[in-house]
Amino acid sequence: MSKRVLIVEDEIFVALEIEQIVEETGFDVSAIAADRPAALACAESCDIALVDLNLRDGPTGPIIGMELASRYGIRVIYVTANPSQIGEASVAALGVITKPFRSQSISAALQLAAAEEPELHAAEIAGFIPFLQSGSSSGLVSRG
Repeated sequence: MSKRVLIVEDEIFVALEIEQIVEETGFDVSAIAADRPAALACAESCDIALVDLNLRDGPTGPIIGMELASRYGIRVIYVTANPSQIGEASVAALGVITKPFRSQSISAALQLAAAEEPELHAAEIAGFIPFLQSGSSSGLVSRG
C-alpha cells in the first residue's frame, strides 16, 4: 500500500511542484494545506508530512510538525529555507530539506520516511539534514 503524504505549504506553485515529486516517487498526496487548521483537519488520513515553517497563518510549521507527530504518529520532514527556525520542534521530525530543494532530495527523504525502521544515510541524500542519530529512535512517534 502506498503511503499517503500531506504537503503543508502556502505557496501554491511550490506545493504543486512538491505534489508532482511525491506522485512521481510513487506516493499518494492526501492533501495540500496552507495553514495549521487545514493541516490538522487532514492529518488522520496521512502517514508522512512535508512541512514548511512559514505558512499563511504565520511561522506555525514547527508547531504543526510537533502536533502531527505526537497526536497522529505522522513522520514529519520539514521543507524550508530557514532550518534554524525549527528549534525544539526538531524532536518531532526525521529531518529537514533545505529550500531551494532538489526533487531527488524529496524523493529520497520520502523513501526514508516510508521505511518501517528508517536508517539514516544522510550523506546519500543531498539537501537533507537528519535529526535522528543513527540507531536512535528519538524523534519518531510510533503509531498505535
